Amino acid sequence: MLEDLFSVVRTRFNYGDDDEPPKKKKTDIPKGLLFKCPRCSNNTFMEDFAANGKVCPHCNYHSRLTARERLDITIDKDSLEEFDADMISGNPIDFPDYENKQQALREKTGLKDAVVTGRAKIRGEDIVIIVMDSNYMMASMGSVVGEKIARAFEYAAEHRLPVIAFTASGGARMQEGIVSLMQMAKTSGAVGRHSDAGLLYITVMTDPTTGGVTASFASLGDIIIAEPKVLIGFAGRRVIEGTIRQRLPDDFQSAEFMLENGFVDMIVERKRMRRTLAHLLKLHKPYDGGAEQ
Repeated sequence: MLEDLFSVVRTRFNYGDDDEPPKKKKTDIPKGLLFKCPRCSNNTFMEDFAANGKVCPHCNYHSRLTARERLDITIDKDSLEEFDADMISGNPIDFPDYENKQQALREKTGLKDAVVTGRAKIRGEDIVIIVMDSNYMMASMGSVVGEKIARAFEYAAEHRLPVIAFTASGGARMQEGIVSLMQMAKTSGAVGRHSDAGLLYITVMTDPTTGGVTASFASLGDIIIAEPKVLIGFAGRRVIEGTIRQRLPDDFQSAEFMLENGFVDMIVERKRMRRTLAHLLKLHKPYDGGAEQ
């Protein structure tokens, strides 16, 4: 009887030669059809996600944008007059394979470097705009990024225009050594001259704004705005904790932490950014009627 019982058991769980249950057939989902949110793990059709400004409809996670995507949702259509579009950097310290890496990124992103600058309009208001793109070497600031930003401020000062800068960066570009660190002073000096002319500068910090960019022009705005939950800081969390030998708050270096401690003036959701910027531009419009024609 016992033999019969075990025979039945073996038969009941006999799945074949490999003694494994049959696997469920996976459903093939076309690549690029869905966006899986890294914060809440919910799926959204990519078309709906893009239409929502690349913001998760479930948890309000603000995904990173390319410079062109940022421009498309911020400035008036066809209003951009781009500055220095063909400027490219050399290899000032002969860093190995730097030129090849740059060329590969130019082909992949369609950019010559990590920032787009130019003259544009937001709801009819003339501005100079600066947009960094973290898809290009994490928007690290090298000689070209620093030069384009400095020139943008100089143009704005000459033509009496406000500047709006969307920042996103991993910091100074190590492949350019001390030259990259020099850009902190260069950009800060250009901001100072623009400010001395009595002109408005608005910074919009996006994810991530860190390192030498945070320690220079990104923190010098007359009005500093941040998108929700973005990372803002200088050194990384692990470096700071290792130095001070203390655990930092969970929300340390978040936009909300910066707002609470006075480093940021306001947090603005992406869907309200264009309207908010237009309102601020009108409020701070100079009495002389604005930009020179």
